[in-house]
Amino acid sequence: MLRENEEFKKLHIQHQKLEKELEKFKDKSFLTENEKLKEKELKKKKLALKDRMYYLMREYRKSH
Repeated sequence: MLRENEEFKKLHIQHQKLEKELEKFKDKSFLTENEKLKEKELKKKKLALKDRMYYLMREYRKSH
């Protein structure tokens, strides 16, 4: 799908970027309140991207 579907490709790239941002928080032993909020926001965005990617995969399978 990465080669065939431009939307899926963009979502995948965004998902990877969010994963890299989240890695920064995993390396810290303590998070400030702002960092906790940012981490929560990033996780929500990442999950929304993942949900959309799964939707596109289901639609792709139906049509192929």
